[in-house]
Amino acid sequence: MNSDILKELYTKYVGTEPAHVEEMPASGSNRHYFRLTGEQSLIGVLGECREENEAFLYMDKHFLARELPVPRVVAESDDHMAYLQEDLGDLLLFKAIEKGRKTRVFGEEEKKLLAKTIRLLCKFQFVGADGMDFDYCYPAKEFDSRSIFWDLNYFKYCFLKATGLEFNEGQLEDDFQRLCDVLLRSNSATFMYRDFQSRNVMIKDGEPWFIDFQGGRKGPFFYDVASFLWQAKANFPNSLRHELLKVYLQELKKYKFVDEQYFYSQLRHFVLFRTLQVLGAYGFRGYFEKKPHFMQSVPYAINNLRELLKKPYVEYPYLNKLLNNLVNMSQFTDELQKHMLTVKVMSFAYKKGIPNDPSGNGGGFVFDCRACNNPGKYDRYKPYIGLDEPVIKFLEDDGEILTFLDHCYALVDASVKRYIERGFTNLMVCFGCTGGQHRSVYSAQHMAEHIHKKFNVKVELVHREQNIEQVFTPIQK
Repeated sequence: MNSDILKELYTKYVGTEPAHVEEMPASGSNRHYFRLTGEQSLIGVLGECREENEAFLYMDKHFLARELPVPRVVAESDDHMAYLQEDLGDLLLFKAIEKGRKTRVFGEEEKKLLAKTIRLLCKFQFVGADGMDFDYCYPAKEFDSRSIFWDLNYFKYCFLKATGLEFNEGQLEDDFQRLCDVLLRSNSATFMYRDFQSRNVMIKDGEPWFIDFQGGRKGPFFYDVASFLWQAKANFPNSLRHELLKVYLQELKKYKFVDEQYFYSQLRHFVLFRTLQVLGAYGFRGYFEKKPHFMQSVPYAINNLRELLKKPYVEYPYLNKLLNNLVNMSQFTDELQKHMLTVKVMSFAYKKGIPNDPSGNGGGFVFDCRACNNPGKYDRYKPYIGLDEPVIKFLEDDGEILTFLDHCYALVDASVKRYIERGFTNLMVCFGCTGGQHRSVYSAQHMAEHIHKKFNVKVELVHREQNIEQVFTPIQK
């Protein structure tokens, strides 16, 4: 890519030639970025679409006039195909929250950055819209039915068809129209960033700065909230999404009256729409342009969609059915199985040793049942094990083991929930007693059934001293 025009702009602005020009890694767009260093460090941009460049240049001046944190454009070519802007450094918000993304446990500093960002988003949407001439926006000046169908058809033709899944196009289009009607009932005169996600936020001196807003237009604020909190590879757990939504709502109330019940109800439809739009983009960039970064993101977006569908979209019956078929295709479920939690529950006798953890992660619990009343003290129970009715009746009538298990459930439930959120694949829960016959068998059996019923995860149950094994498989919903 010829960067001579950027060198000329730099020399004219700074007064000396750049000492070094380095092309920066490509992003999802067709623009090319360069870092020019010398007496100053500036970012040079070469765009392939004049209208898109002009949209950015106009918005940049507009946002700066409203004291919003965007990089200042310091020089531009006469044809608007090249420009120089401030260098904000190299730290993307996406990188700043990397530890949280990978572990699904976000630290306080990461949460603070995310809260700052979502507050600032709200300010952009309302303050940024004040006085904006939306006629400069490209390729559309507002979020309307045409732009909605562009994105829905993007999903249909670039992702759905590429999977090979059969569907009735007429019925699908009917539900697309219903979705369009729902999305447009909350249109507003706010600025809609459209591609608002952590890769489009820079962190400088601990504060967020917004970049790549040239695709923005007039539209509903729900869209950007959905884009940010459900960004596929951001990998936010639901608990963090709920925290950040509360932060956003506090900020939103500074600008308008908010019916929270309606807000959450309407947001859900935008999350679905944005997820479909993103899958369309991944399909085009991945299946057709053969860019591996986008294909790597598909499983994350499919997981988002799978979670959304746990609460059916009854407003769109055919689309809801089709999407359930989509997420259950083997090419997506095979990948999911690699990241699903398996809980191994065992009963054992202490005199034969605590079971080894075959997963190698060393995580889990060993509970000692020997403080509970022991039916093994009585000859009449010696022929039985903790799965047999006489032993079950003895233990439950006595009651000690029920209180014991309630405490065990509370501890294990907390771990299972967090392990699922973090994408961990193995957890081990063991119950030991004197002989591995009565109390430990009863406890392990009930724990396995409890976990499977409550969390619908795979549970492998082993009563070691009894040579009994059982597998509880997740129920497909």
